Amino acid sequence: MANTKIYDMPFSELYRLYVAKAEKKNRSKEEVNNLIYWLTGYNKESLEMILKNDISVRMFFNHALNFNPKANLITGNICGVKIEEITDPLMKRIRYLDKLIDELAKGKPLSKILR
Repeated sequence: MANTKIYDMPFSELYRLYVAKAEKKNRSKEEVNNLIYWLTGYNKESLEMILKNDISVRMFFNHALNFNPKANLITGNICGVKIEEITDPLMKRIRYLDKLIDELAKGKPLSKILR
């Protein structure tokens, strides 16, 4: 996982891509937000602040102090790589969220996604 440029990207840009992907598949921004809240422990107010202040992806995940302990139950492939084999903790967290968004876009109900 040599592509670490994503770490310094504003999370708001990544978020915009997540919402676009979900909406393209008739899912909602609120569902994306619920996945983010579940995974990171952020709430509506903290997410809005992050999006408004262009916090980097690195800071977004590093400051998620209530990261869900069930995140390790998220398995499978994302971008051709098994999540379980990712050794970089920050990249693993990013890929956890990527996988949740993918599952949402594939039509899985939130109750099944939120392990």
